[in-house]
Amino acid sequence: MQHVPQTPRVKPLALQPGDTVGIVAPASNIQRPLMEAGCQTLRNLGYKPFFLDSILDQDLYFAGPLQRRVHELEEMFVRDDVRAILCARGGYGANYLLGALDPEKIIPHPKIFVGYSDITTLLTCFCDSAGMVTFHGPMVTKDFAQSDGVDLVSWEAALTGLAQWELDLGPDSGVTPLVEGAAEGILYGGCLSMLVSSLGTPHEIRTHGTILFVEDIAAKPYQIDRMLMQLKLAGKLNGVEGIIFGEMLDCGVPIACGLRSGHVSRQNITLPMGVRASLKVSSTEVNLKILESATTRVPARSRS
Repeated sequence: MQHVPQTPRVKPLALQPGDTVGIVAPASNIQRPLMEAGCQTLRNLGYKPFFLDSILDQDLYFAGPLQRRVHELEEMFVRDDVRAILCARGGYGANYLLGALDPEKIIPHPKIFVGYSDITTLLTCFCDSAGMVTFHGPMVTKDFAQSDGVDLVSWEAALTGLAQWELDLGPDSGVTPLVEGAAEGILYGGCLSMLVSSLGTPHEIRTHGTILFVEDIAAKPYQIDRMLMQLKLAGKLNGVEGIIFGEMLDCGVPIACGLRSGHVSRQNITLPMGVRASLKVSSTEVNLKILESATTRVPARSRS
């Protein structure tokens, strides 16, 4: 999939109770009990989870062979009855799909696509190459399978077409201000390891004009520093308007860390990637405001 202009991006149709959500496993294999638990949570929220029987396949540490994973993802995009696509988990293997997906089965069918961790590879690809708004948010066998695993306020705000909304980043949120300032840009990013691994490939991340969100898990301080320096030396911090995650030396933009999205201990926050946002960081507080809807609302009579 070749790059298209970064803005404006296509917004998928909003999600409503009663809609069918397709579940995919583009990377590592999954466990049935966790899948069932996550699906039950989705049912409790009023959605209709749907997945192909092959989702439980295993090929080494992958969720089945590459062609199975490609077919599954393409099938969910082209199916008229599926309103949103949720990833079952991350792990490793989403990068294999980049050269195998058929753009004609993705680009003409923009849909809500949600995941994090290794799924960052697909989030940024669809955002940049397909021109779609994507969603860095909870996954089925990880967050929906746990009690208190999903931040429902941000989930509903991001996926139902709310025009403007703010994240509650007060003293109890765990977010720490690092560098004061105010900025506006396109919210973008994901798992730091995956963002760095895109460098030098046809799917290299496009960070100019963004409020860059980065997160990771089980990375030592020096490893985080090395990845941030790689982004800096690659020029990927040039033109970045603001950063949410960790300290970035000599950047001169507002910076905060601790935003609870992706690899988290509780209440995974949904972040729409590809929409305008503003970031304000003072000595005592952090404010992240989403400035436009991430999905398109549809009159009830036109929904099936």
